[in-house]
Amino acid sequence: MSGRRASLRDVGTEPDPRFTFANERTFLAWNRTALALIGAGLAAARLLEFDSRFVRLLVALPPIVLGGVLAATSYGRWHRNERAMRLGEPLAHVGPPRELAAVMTVIAVLLGVLLLVGALDR
Repeated sequence: MSGRRASLRDVGTEPDPRFTFANERTFLAWNRTALALIGAGLAAARLLEFDSRFVRLLVALPPIVLGGVLAATSYGRWHRNERAMRLGEPLAHVGPPRELAAVMTVIAVLLGVLLLVGALDR
């Protein structure tokens, strides 16, 4: 027996195609969100003007990194959900939604503080 994992198609039984397509749509939505975050970070790096390069990086890097992490974790979430459906198991209730909300909250607070400090300095 080889050390290779079984293909997802070899696990359990084929789920209703509607559920498989819904899982795929969710995967694609997470990747669109990741792409939007990466694009927003790149736009911030190029278009926002701060007195410091450090502040520009502080604003631009978190959404870029978050987008990369979200893209990487979205596949794992898709795979776990697909496997659970094929085995008739409950879907996991952990993953990107909670972490994304927490990190976006931190980014929003950070940006608010930076903008407030910048406005008070002028």
